[in-house]
Amino acid sequence: MQFGRSYEEFEVGATYKHWPGKTVTEADDHLFCLLTMNHHPLHLDAHYAQETTQFGKNVVVGNYVYSILLGMSVPDVSGKAIANLEVESLRHVAPTFHGDTLYGETTVLDKRESTSKDDRGVVHVETVGYNQDGTVVCVFRRKVMVPKQSYLDARGGEQPGRPTPVPDKNWPGPASSGA
Repeated sequence: MQFGRSYEEFEVGATYKHWPGKTVTEADDHLFCLLTMNHHPLHLDAHYAQETTQFGKNVVVGNYVYSILLGMSVPDVSGKAIANLEVESLRHVAPTFHGDTLYGETTVLDKRESTSKDDRGVVHVETVGYNQDGTVVCVFRRKVMVPKQSYLDARGGEQPGRPTPVPDKNWPGPASSGA
């Protein structure tokens, strides 16, 4: 399974459809709000949301929606990234509610080689998140520094830093195919 891409693997105009989607539960939203100290009643108080907002129900906190979509994009976009350089824009264009399922896709807008190091490049992407009905809820653009293949080859290939299992008294080593 591919996890991220090297600079050479990105093509301007390519779109990566992230899979699977994520259904947002009330518990997910409340936990994220509490972990990040966002105690706005729009997200936590169903009575408040029903009585005083245009939506009539709780709205999922926007930073959680963004975080889900960013996470969805990692296997396709930034799984090999050296650094996330910039979030250029972030727009929440429609609300997400408890029970909605989010899907995302990312399009490569541009790419350029690094001006300071020849073993990496910068990829500019736009991620669009939408719900089960196809309603776009979030759009963001970011720039990611990704390695060239030469960088990966110099550091162990596709899975740098992965150890090899060591036989010991509890595990004798790989099973032999001849016995």
